[in-house]
Amino acid sequence: MSCVFIISAPSGSGKSTLVNRLMASDKNLIFSVSYTTRAPRGHEKDGQAYNFITREDFEARIAKGEFLEHALVFGNYYGTHRGILERGRSEGKDVVLDIDVQGARQLKEQIPDAVSVFILAPSREELAKRLRARSEDSEEVIERRLSGAAREIQDYRLYDYVLVNDDVDRASERLQAIVEAERKGQDNPGVTAMRRTNPAVTARVERLLASFAVRED
Repeated sequence: MSCVFIISAPSGSGKSTLVNRLMASDKNLIFSVSYTTRAPRGHEKDGQAYNFITREDFEARIAKGEFLEHALVFGNYYGTHRGILERGRSEGKDVVLDIDVQGARQLKEQIPDAVSVFILAPSREELAKRLRARSEDSEEVIERRLSGAAREIQDYRLYDYVLVNDDVDRASERLQAIVEAERKGQDNPGVTAMRRTNPAVTARVERLLASFAVRED
C-alpha cells in the first residue's frame, strides 16, 4: 500500500516551492495534479499545475463520483481524482496531494492513514509580504486571502505535522525528513519536533493566530 501525503497551506506560505523541491528530489513519489475550473495563471500549463476543465465538466465528474474530494474555493472548483491512488499502487510509489483545508478534511475521512502536513509562513507580516511579492492579486484580494489564512490556520489540529517555512532550504529538508520517516515507519527527534501534538508547535501556532486576531481587530 502506497503512503499518501496530504500537504496544505494558506495561500502564500510557500507550499508550491516546497512541494516542487520534494518531487524533484524524491523519485519514489508521484504528484496528484488537481482538477480546477479556474483559468490558468501566468505560465501555468494544462496537466502540469492543474487539469483545467469547465465548470460543466467538473460538475459532471462530481455526479459520477470521480473525485476523492472536491471543494468550491473563491468561486472555483478544485478536486482530486480517484485514479491517483490506483496509479500509486500500480507504480509502487507514494502519493503527494497538494490540497486545501476543506479537501484535507474530506481526504482524512476517506484515507485515515494518510499523513498530513500543514505548512505555515512564520508570521502574518511575512505572509502578506509574500502575497504582495507575487504581484498576482489586487490589494483587496490579498486582504481576503489573509483573512482566509486566519480561518485556515485555526484548523491546524486536523494535521499530523506543522512545518513553519521560515527558510526555504531548511523547510525543504524538514519536509523530506517527514516523508522518509513516515515511509520507513521510523521517527527521529527533528521529525517529532514538528508533530502537531508537540506543545511547542501548538504554542507557536497559537501565537501566530493571535497576531492575525490583533490585526483583524
